[in-house]
Amino acid sequence: MKKVVITVLALISFKLYASESQLAKVLIIGDSISIGYTAYVVTNLKGEAVVKHNQGNAGPTMRGVEQIEKWLGDTKWDVIHFNWGLWDMYGWRYEKVDRSPKAYEKRLESLVLRLKKTGAKLIWGTTTPICPEPEKKCKVMISPTYEQEYLASAIRVMKKNSIPINDLHALMSPVREKYAIASNDVHYTKNGYEKLAKQVTDKIKQLIKATEELPANN
Repeated sequence: MKKVVITVLALISFKLYASESQLAKVLIIGDSISIGYTAYVVTNLKGEAVVKHNQGNAGPTMRGVEQIEKWLGDTKWDVIHFNWGLWDMYGWRYEKVDRSPKAYEKRLESLVLRLKKTGAKLIWGTTTPICPEPEKKCKVMISPTYEQEYLASAIRVMKKNSIPINDLHALMSPVREKYAIASNDVHYTKNGYEKLAKQVTDKIKQLIKATEELPANN
């Protein structure tokens, strides 16, 4: 009887693995904001895609440059949704590194070129809004003008490389006060992360569909 149970469990496990292996493979790269919404994206895409987040917090572009190979691993990703921005602006633990919009744009360009080599469908998630007061940990106050410089830098890189944009900044800016944890915090409540996840999910679904519709010889 014990052998029968083990055999049945093995068959179930094999079927689940086989089924999962046929699903689209999605990688989300980003900071704690993306960590906050990824769990909901996983649920939203259950049965349609296997969704993973990069190990840990992707932080600023300099961390991305250092660790991108490890995050990509050996998996052949179908879709990669990615973002860097808030850490570059606020400088958490990177105060002495050149985090200017110009340096940010240069590093972002190199990361995009690496991501394009994966062959995955790429989509850029714009950086979510700054907080209107000095950020609680670093005490840095980012002006809307300075924020726009970073947003514009990223948009230039994406347009240059023909990468579609998921405008999470535009999504959350009008409702930040409703969904943000506090006026000195860049993070969101559960409802805020669910709202972000809904738009991320919709954009990823579009790319999965586009991938599935490609001719077999592509």
